[in-house]
Amino acid sequence: MIDHYDWAGGREAMLRFGPDTGPVVMMLLPLFEEHNRTRTFAVTICRALADLGVASVLPDLPGQGESLLPTEAVTIFSLREYVESLADHIGHERKAYIAAIRSGAMLDSFAIVAGRWYLSPHDGPALLKDLTRAKQAQLGLSVTLPACWYLDGDLPDGAPDPAVEIAGNLINPLLLADLEAVSPIDGGVLRIVRLESDPAAADAKFPGAPLWRRSEPGNDPALAALLAADIADWVRQCAG
Repeated sequence: MIDHYDWAGGREAMLRFGPDTGPVVMMLLPLFEEHNRTRTFAVTICRALADLGVASVLPDLPGQGESLLPTEAVTIFSLREYVESLADHIGHERKAYIAAIRSGAMLDSFAIVAGRWYLSPHDGPALLKDLTRAKQAQLGLSVTLPACWYLDGDLPDGAPDPAVEIAGNLINPLLLADLEAVSPIDGGVLRIVRLESDPAAADAKFPGAPLWRRSEPGNDPALAALLAADIADWVRQCAG
């Protein structure tokens, strides 16, 4: 079902799945290109959760997806505020949980929720490294990017740095600067899962390919079913 939620600057679309009672899983997608590559996959997870009797929502965050707010208008801080507002909205009536994919796991730090489930969480420095690599490929090897390549050192004092274009996305340079020091929450009620090909530590690992690395959007219904079952079991365990 297509729904919406309000934030201080406007209204955004949100997909709802599953029953009207019980806990709700808030699905947070990765930022930028990985958002587009994983959206269909996230919808498949949400539908599988509904089949298991667990409700979920898939919001368009301001500046992401189909939002009318320009991408360059958001920062990590503002995105965290938007997720906080959504969690407050849902948490008024039902217990809320986060399920985040990749860099989506950096966006829930302000939210008060009953628990967090992360798939292959991506921290700020790692995302900045990926974006730097993409920018370097865009410019060519003949151009050497400086350390803070996203800031314009030739601007007059007090002048704001312009948005940076990376792979078709205009990104706020303040967001890029913030990536140097942000990371997902690593405490509280937290479950981390990864793919079997990922050597990093995890509470569980599942077979499948990293859809966020593909050049085009993709889907993996078998993996989505496994992940949905894991989320559903975890939510029920958390609820006692």
